[in-house]
Amino acid sequence: MNYRNPAPTVDIIIELVDLPHRPIILIERNNIPYGWAIPGGFIDYGESAETAAIREAKEEVSLDVELVEQLQVYSDPSRDARKHTIAIAFIATAKGKPTAADDAKNVGIFHQWEIPDNLCFDHSRILQDYWRYRNYGIRPIYIK
Repeated sequence: MNYRNPAPTVDIIIELVDLPHRPIILIERNNIPYGWAIPGGFIDYGESAETAAIREAKEEVSLDVELVEQLQVYSDPSRDARKHTIAIAFIATAKGKPTAADDAKNVGIFHQWEIPDNLCFDHSRILQDYWRYRNYGIRPIYIK
């Protein structure tokens, strides 16, 4: 019997704590789907989600991050058109100047009112959940 399972991924909402109003970092993707995204990627075999989040942040934006907390798990089978993925979204902090690396074409620093319209995957939903939590303390809960 051949089993098909969703691929586990991480998304890291990185707050730059050394800048006013704690803006976040987004990457412009160099690969399909094109557009802006929360830094992140696939969890490697034998790797914890937390380790993957720290690694992916370093690979994509060249910063060492400190994980603060897990925001939510996103598992809608349609969240990634390439294949079924499950994302564990983390909130992290960092200091310094991000630099695009790995599969990031560009890196941007954004406040809530500056987020680009062309976000990939379900990152618009994740960021809405993040801002709601950050601004009002309301944690997202999804039950289907």
